[in-house]
Amino acid sequence: MPEVAIRKSVIVLDEIFHEGGPVASVPLRRGAICTVIENPFAGRYVEDIVGFIDDLKPLGLKMAQDLIDALGGGPTVVEGYGKGAIVGEAGELEHAALWHAPGGYSMRELIPKSKAIVSSSKKVGGPGTRLDIPVTHANASYVRSHFDAIEVGINDAPRKNEMLVALVMTTGARIHARAGGLQASEIKGEDGLR
Repeated sequence: MPEVAIRKSVIVLDEIFHEGGPVASVPLRRGAICTVIENPFAGRYVEDIVGFIDDLKPLGLKMAQDLIDALGGGPTVVEGYGKGAIVGEAGELEHAALWHAPGGYSMRELIPKSKAIVSSSKKVGGPGTRLDIPVTHANASYVRSHFDAIEVGINDAPRKNEMLVALVMTTGARIHARAGGLQASEIKGEDGLR
């Protein structure tokens, strides 16, 4: 399979202190890393594309580590995560699906106790396309306080022969989370759900 050709990478961080309620003593940090790569399958149908998953694994690990570093405090501060991809118009949705394993497993490898499935979204679109990536708690998918989404995109990507691959992470629950359900303190950690 071809080497992964990177055009650019962007990291975006939010610090949220409040959303109209009391100011949090520690702000919620939400981060996204987007990397724009060449799509080796753009413009043609290729039957066997699975090998590109292995090619993407080192990129997934690097992106996960870069985002953890940007959030500060190391991997133990990460409580929520998600992944996504946007494929340029000369590609197909299945090319974005190749990011599922490298994107998800890279975060699960680096974040302690991350048993929960990594939520995901994908689409085909041109430069400036935005993607909402769902976020769930890294250790238990049913922790309602961590249900969120982070919008990602880059103004000049993806071009028709490119893919934008993204990872998102959060350091905690939504500010002022009070919608009930399973609490992070109640996680059993047995199955990635509860």
